[in-house]
Amino acid sequence: MTNSSESRRPSDRSFISPAGTANEPQITLRSPAELADALPYMLGFHPSDSLVMVAVHGEGGRFGGRLRVGIPTAPAEWEDTARQVADCLIRGSERRGVKPDGIVVYLCQEPRGEESGRAVMTRLRPFAQRIRLACGALDVPVLEALCLSAGRFWSYVCPDERCCPAEGSPLAPVGTSVMAAAATFAGLQIRGSLEEIEGRLAPLRGPVAQEAEQALDRAAAALMPRMLHGTTRQEVGAETITLAQVLMRRMTLAPPVESGVQGDDWDDALLGHDEAASLILGLQDREVRDVAAEWMEGEEAAPALRLWRALARRCVGAYGEHAARPLTLAGWVSWSTGDEPTARIALGMALRADAEYRFAQLLHHACNEGIDPEGLRQCLRQERLRREPRRSRAASTAASTRPPGRRGRTAPRRGSRRTAGSGQ
Repeated sequence: MTNSSESRRPSDRSFISPAGTANEPQITLRSPAELADALPYMLGFHPSDSLVMVAVHGEGGRFGGRLRVGIPTAPAEWEDTARQVADCLIRGSERRGVKPDGIVVYLCQEPRGEESGRAVMTRLRPFAQRIRLACGALDVPVLEALCLSAGRFWSYVCPDERCCPAEGSPLAPVGTSVMAAAATFAGLQIRGSLEEIEGRLAPLRGPVAQEAEQALDRAAAALMPRMLHGTTRQEVGAETITLAQVLMRRMTLAPPVESGVQGDDWDDALLGHDEAASLILGLQDREVRDVAAEWMEGEEAAPALRLWRALARRCVGAYGEHAARPLTLAGWVSWSTGDEPTARIALGMALRADAEYRFAQLLHHACNEGIDPEGLRQCLRQERLRREPRRSRAASTAASTRPPGRRGRTAPRRGSRRTAGSGQ
């Protein structure tokens, strides 16, 4: 790699990896290869179709704030995006009291169709240049800009063919690098790819999605006459909370054998369409949502997270905006239980579903700012203690007016997500 008198290169300085703290050994990253390998450990997942920017501070090159956004598909949007992300990361760091001394940029995108990884790198080069100019306009140099595609990486900054060849360099196999060993020692996890995490929260597809939307239509049509004939908001809220608790108990008693998508299929089959529809509509009430947010720790956290993910997947068709509530709750439980990468993704998806949803905005900002969630947990614990007597009275009222119905469900047979829940 060549040195430059205008800006210091990665080979000139030691970057401190996210695994290093004041009390732990610091891992130094001196090359584009090591920087590329460190990216998923900084985020907690493999980014796809993403622009990632990481702030660098001090002579030692300590990593600071980071930002991830999707790469705009239209090149006409690149200049505005570059200005916005540069301003967001640099101004945000300044508000926290430390302006970055440099930025490391990653552009991650897989080839499309017959495109090669090198063609992706070439196509995105003007975007990388706009980001460098936008950061430079704020007096913060881009120390390295990498493109990651098709299992290889390229540097937009280093012109030396000896270390940064035109055909790119292969990424290190997963789990084989010094960074991987350090991350394992520090307890850092890579939770799959961005696409995999988002896929677990995305709406169902196919015939099962049509059945879910029909159930939502039925639930919405049934709710209005009830409200017109004297059913109170408190009664509907108490019924919603009771139903959520019933479904959480069902999931606790029927844990999935497999994790990931297979476990999601199992949860989808545990949840009837009409039950899901009633709960999705009930969660649109702010007070109900506040009660649901209390299930964020201990034995309640795992079944609550499974339930919120399953409900988010049922927000299909015309009810896509309704997903903001269960997605936000899924993000909150993930954050409360220490899974910040998944929390950020879920909260980001909630804001895509409803950009004006204030609860998602506040949690997303707090999570990104590194605020300790314990303060919010304490508030929710206190609120739970305060509201328990009132909740018990409302539940008793709702139970006295509820018609008799089906009381139990057996565990489902295993099936794929496309057919899970059919006929329920």
